Amino acid sequence: MTNADTEREGLTTLSFYFRHFLTSRKKILLWKQKGGFMIKKEENIGGTKSFWMEEPFISFSKLETDKSAEVVIIGAGIAGLTTAYLLSREGKKAILLEKGPIGCGQTSRTTAHLTNAFDDRYYEMERLHGKEGAFYIAESHTAAIGIIERIVKEENIDCDFEKLPGYLFSESKEDDEAIKKEYDAAKKAGVPGVEMSATQPWQKDSYRSLLFPDQAQLHALKYLNGLARAAEKNGVEIHSDARVIEVVEGDPNRLKIDTGNVLRAKHVLLATNSPINRNVAIHGRQSPYRSYVIGIRIKPGSFPHVLAWDMKDPYHYVRLSKKGGDTLIVGGEDHRTGVKNDMDSRYENLERWARERFPELGAVVYKWSGQVMEPSDGVAFIGVNPGSEHVYVISGDSGNGMTHGTLGAKIITDLIAGQKNSWSRIYDPSRYELKATPEYVKDGAETNAQYKEWFTGDERKAEDIKKEEGAVFRKGTKKICVYRDRNGKLHKRSAVCPHLGCIVAWNSGEKSWDCPCHGSIFSATGKVIEGPAVADLAEEE
Repeated sequence: MTNADTEREGLTTLSFYFRHFLTSRKKILLWKQKGGFMIKKEENIGGTKSFWMEEPFISFSKLETDKSAEVVIIGAGIAGLTTAYLLSREGKKAILLEKGPIGCGQTSRTTAHLTNAFDDRYYEMERLHGKEGAFYIAESHTAAIGIIERIVKEENIDCDFEKLPGYLFSESKEDDEAIKKEYDAAKKAGVPGVEMSATQPWQKDSYRSLLFPDQAQLHALKYLNGLARAAEKNGVEIHSDARVIEVVEGDPNRLKIDTGNVLRAKHVLLATNSPINRNVAIHGRQSPYRSYVIGIRIKPGSFPHVLAWDMKDPYHYVRLSKKGGDTLIVGGEDHRTGVKNDMDSRYENLERWARERFPELGAVVYKWSGQVMEPSDGVAFIGVNPGSEHVYVISGDSGNGMTHGTLGAKIITDLIAGQKNSWSRIYDPSRYELKATPEYVKDGAETNAQYKEWFTGDERKAEDIKKEEGAVFRKGTKKICVYRDRNGKLHKRSAVCPHLGCIVAWNSGEKSWDCPCHGSIFSATGKVIEGPAVADLAEEE
C-alpha cells in the first residue's frame, strides 16, 4: 500500500467501519511493511522508565534462517510467553518472536495487579453477558492467579510473587451504593470469599469497601524473564529483534520477518496487545487508552500490604513494593490515547490524590505510562481471529492485563491442543452481544471522530518546535509530523498511521507518535514501536 493509498483509506474509513463493522475484511490477511539470551540493561523502550525496568531486559538470538513449526507466537509479553510455556507443556513445537527484548511491550509498563476484582464491574458484565458470562469471567480470572502461582512455584521463578487481599473502596454515598451493587453481582458470579467491609484498612472513618481475598502481585519483568527461561528449557525456540512484516494465511501460514527469513506454521498467535491486522471485527470494538503511574517512597508500615482500587472515573489503583525500600505504586488518570497531551498534570493529579489519602509519603521516584486496549463490552478478545481458521488473537486486556494474558494463554493452548475450554465462548473474538450495541456504536463514533484531524489547520510553525518535542502540520493536502531532536535536527514523517489512515498525535511524555484510533505507537523519528501498524511512518522531505 502506498502512502497515497493510505491517505485515501483514512478519508473513507468512516463509511468503511459501518459497512464492515462485524465481518472480516477478507479471508486472506496480508500485512506488509515497507522496506542462549543476552542481558541488556538499557533499552529504548519509551520516554519513561517503569519501576520494573530496574531489572535487566534479556534478549535471545536473532532469526537467521527459514524455519517451520507447529505454532508461531508473535509477542513476548505476558500473553505470548505464557502461551509458549503452556504449549511446551503439551509437547507442541513453538517458535516465539519479539521485536525487541523480552517484555519490551506493555507488560513492562503494568502495575502487576493479579486480581479477580474485575475492572469493568461484575454488575456490568451480568447486564451485558448474563449470569453465565459473569460466572466464567470470575472463574477464569481466579484461575489465572492460580496458574501464575503454580508456574512460579514449579519453575522456581524469583519474581517477588505474593498473595494478599484486595480492596475496592468507596469515598462517597453514591460509591457506597455501587459497592453494594458490585458485592451482590460478585457473589452471584461466584467470586471466592468476597466480603463487604464497613471501612478501609488504612482509614478508621471511611465509606465501605469490598474485600477480595487471595489476590496477588509480582515483579512483572522478573516474572517474564523467568517464564522465558522456563519456556526455552521446555523446547520453545525464542528469537528477539524479529519483527513480523508480512503474514499470509494459508496451509501452512507464512510469516515474513524483517531479516528476510520466512516462517511456516499451522497455527499463528497474535499476542501483540492490539492485533497486527486490519480486521475491523476487533479494531472496531476496542479503543486504546493511556494510563499513568507514579512510584512514591513511603514510610515502612504506614500502608497495609494490600491491593486497592477506587470507584472514580478516571479511577485509581494502588499497591506496595517492599523491594529496595517501600514504594507505593499509584496508577490511573486514564484517557483515550492521543486526545490529550497533559502528562505532567496527570502525574500531579496522581500525586495529589495519593497524598490526600495516605500518610508518610516521601519523594516521587518513578513516573511512567502504558497503553491498554478497552473492549466496548468489557471482555477481552481471545480465540480464533474472525474470518480465520488457524490464526488466533489475545487482545482487549482492559485493566486486567496480567490475568487476561494468562487466561488467554490457557484458552489458546486448549484450542490448539483440541481440548474443550468452557471460557472460550465468553471471550470469542467473533461474538456480538446485542445488549452492548450502544457501547459498540459509542466507541465506533469516538474512533471515527479522530479522523477529523485530516481537516484541521495548524497554528504552530516548524521553527517553533523546541528540542525533543514534536507537532503535526499541514503541507497542502498532506499531514506531516515533525520532531526536533536534542541536537536541533528536524525529522519529518507523514502523520498518517499506515494501519488505517488515522492522524497520529505527539506524546510529549513518552516522546512518541501515538495513533488515537487503534493504538499504534511510533518513535519520535517515525519507527513503529507497537502495532497494529507494522510499517514505519512514511518519510517526508
